[in-house]
Amino acid sequence: MADRNHGPGAAVRTAGSRAHVPDYDPRDFPPFAVTVDLAVFTVREQRLHVLLVQRGEDPYRGDWALPGGFIRPEESAGTAARRELAEETGLSAATVEHLHLEQLRTYSEPDRDPRMRVVSVAYTALLPDLPEPHGGGDAAAARWTPYGAMPSLAFDHGRILADAYERVGAKLEYTCLATSFCPEPFTLGELQQVYETVWGVELDRPNFRRKVLATPGFVEAVDGPPRRTGGRGKPAALYRAGTATALHPPLMRPEGQQR
Repeated sequence: MADRNHGPGAAVRTAGSRAHVPDYDPRDFPPFAVTVDLAVFTVREQRLHVLLVQRGEDPYRGDWALPGGFIRPEESAGTAARRELAEETGLSAATVEHLHLEQLRTYSEPDRDPRMRVVSVAYTALLPDLPEPHGGGDAAAARWTPYGAMPSLAFDHGRILADAYERVGAKLEYTCLATSFCPEPFTLGELQQVYETVWGVELDRPNFRRKVLATPGFVEAVDGPPRRTGGRGKPAALYRAGTATALHPPLMRPEGQQR
């Protein structure tokens, strides 16, 4: 029976097979490359920071950009994203493997790369504060940069970064994503600092604490001595990320309270 999705005579291809497709010549189509780009965020010194790499090759040699690179023939986009992040920053494979990484969107404008037609699959990564990265691969250097003090970025990476920032801010409202910024264990004050840093607002401490603890599975208490976080108050209890992934009800960001 003919494959109704591909017309009469088309070969049926199953997972893992490379069946011959009659009358198909890849040379009939113009070649293009596929890359990955990563918008990596962390909270350092009570400010949102972004991981940037300095390009060591043309085009845009010497300019700052998001980490990323070409997908190899044997790789999935996700595998390539983790490999590029490790190669260009010096982060350990174990660290890269366990950080929160999610696909953002695809960028495919024909003129986005001066070398050739390049389609990029962009990812957003969130991780707790880490030591300074070290450039590797084709990156001459790597650094954490405050989000509010970004240089002009190569390619269309400024647009990718802006889209990623909007995605992260929105997801804090209805998911437990904020715990990805916190090294465990953490205090509720440290978790609140993540929201305030990303959203750029001040939150009411008792109200925030009440909402977090009333959401099943958002955080879990950790046995052990509490942590003194400064000031004259009593030491704060410690928590770790719970098993929940979504917030019901959402923790909506206040409007009109920009710091």
